[in-house]
Amino acid sequence: MAGDKLAEQAWEELARAQIALMRRFQDDFRRSEVSMREYDVLFTLARSPEGLRMRDLGGHLLLTQPGISRLVTRMAAEGLVSRDCDSGDRRGTVVGLTERGRGVLRRAGRSHAAAIEDCVGAVLSRDELRSLRDIARKLRDAQDPG
Repeated sequence: MAGDKLAEQAWEELARAQIALMRRFQDDFRRSEVSMREYDVLFTLARSPEGLRMRDLGGHLLLTQPGISRLVTRMAAEGLVSRDCDSGDRRGTVVGLTERGRGVLRRAGRSHAAAIEDCVGAVLSRDELRSLRDIARKLRDAQDPG
């Protein structure tokens, strides 16, 4: 049982740290060309040069499918992403990063990386950063159904 309490305490601290950091980052994004959610879409698409199907994009974001659809529609209208029919399944839509989106991602990314360095890198040692990275990856991988 003592381990259960420790797991709860660890989770609570992790959740509260994440909330505090996300609030700080959201404040930083108020001065950016894109919202934090839009940045998340651009960042995710940058890791998939061939684009992602809408449903696969949804697997990387904390939004409902209708929310993702509205966000992507708005971003396409702004020229940040492209939307094309999936050649393998005409019912599907593939979302890709446009050149404009890539430029916005680069600019917003520099600012976001500096904020991460200020809020995380300046607080933790290199060994702590490696441990945090590895622990977070282990927790995420344990939740992955496939």
